[in-house]
Amino acid sequence: MKSSVELDAARDRYVAQHEAFLNGQSEAAWLRDLRLRAIARFVDLGFPTTRHEEWKYTDTRPIAAFNRDQALSPNGHSSVERWQLEGAHRLVFLAGKFAPELSQLQELPDGVTVCSLAEAISRDSEIVQQNLACYAEFDDAAFVALNTAFFEDGAFIHVPQNMQVQTPIHLLFLTPDGALSQPRNLFLIGDNSQITIVEEYAAKNTQGRGFSNSVTEISAGKNTQIDHYKVTTEGEAAFHVGTMQVQQDRDCNFSSHSITFGGQIVRHQANAVMGESGIETTLNGLYVGGADQVIDNHTVMDHAQPHCNSHEIYAGVLAGRARGVFNGKIFVRLDAQKTDAKQTNRALLLSSDAEIDAKPQLEIFADDVKCTHGATVGQLDEDALFYLRARGINQHDAQDILTHAFAGEILERVQIAPLRERLEQALFAKLQSIRS
Repeated sequence: MKSSVELDAARDRYVAQHEAFLNGQSEAAWLRDLRLRAIARFVDLGFPTTRHEEWKYTDTRPIAAFNRDQALSPNGHSSVERWQLEGAHRLVFLAGKFAPELSQLQELPDGVTVCSLAEAISRDSEIVQQNLACYAEFDDAAFVALNTAFFEDGAFIHVPQNMQVQTPIHLLFLTPDGALSQPRNLFLIGDNSQITIVEEYAAKNTQGRGFSNSVTEISAGKNTQIDHYKVTTEGEAAFHVGTMQVQQDRDCNFSSHSITFGGQIVRHQANAVMGESGIETTLNGLYVGGADQVIDNHTVMDHAQPHCNSHEIYAGVLAGRARGVFNGKIFVRLDAQKTDAKQTNRALLLSSDAEIDAKPQLEIFADDVKCTHGATVGQLDEDALFYLRARGINQHDAQDILTHAFAGEILERVQIAPLRERLEQALFAKLQSIRS
């Protein structure tokens, strides 16, 4: 009962703030109407509780109780070099708002647009209006509704047909200590096009406490190839709720790799709809947590049409009193014959107090399919540890070597060399911190 009262009070606080927020915006009628519908739905839904099946293992009360520092000035980030990806285009957002002085765009192919969502709305609102909130629906998603009601900016990428964007697009979202950030991203990739996107959420203060509630919508045209990465390394006391929704057309090849090292409570929702035949979809994830971290990964692979393949591998490393959650759903619709879907979740527990809650789900309505799933939970192999110790390697280094080998399968799939090297360094640093 107490938790319900707390969540209702937090919901009412956001609702009260929304009118003042709208009064401070000067925007098109269609966007204002969208915001009003979203806040009305948020009122109906409220913050989810552990009585909701989708949030059974994650308590949202600490997130709901977060109240941003009204006196916050997000201008303290004078440099972003520590997050630099050599050779990549870079867009930087502070507390969810575009920071052009920290961004760096090289020459783009003709017709390709990479800019802030606010600029895209003001410059060419028709294409945004036709696509925004058309993929990530908020009818049953409270945090998506909240983002839709309050977002101010985010990244907009539009790639026309028959384009190859060879240089990766690096989107860096920095949440200052005390800030509430609700970025909205919209990626529209035309037929026969190719692109690589890195979506990174970080904080300059590793002890910082902020709240990021992000939504990313991706429309992938026919025969597209999209390589997407989401990296979360926010402060140890930070909250992060992120939703990614991808809608795929015929013969699309889409992959997304989620890497999570930071955050006190982190929730990733990754949804992929295979709306035509011949689609290949990959959702992979690596999460490493210690102390009291909660890292919650929910995925949905929706096979709506025949002859589509999906692959998932999620690997978690947990120490201290950290808790991981993996809920992977595979839907195979009635007409989705010749589906091939594979899902694997593995967790490595480095302490007796660490916990993983895994829930693989298959809902299959077609009969000519191949669907497999597996979940394993274990500790480091004692024989392997003994082998390394016998060769003069100390206990901690031996554990790190085996743990890195466990996590390496995901990191090896990162195709951007500078990003892979940085993530490997971050992994070693994280392993040291959760052992200390």
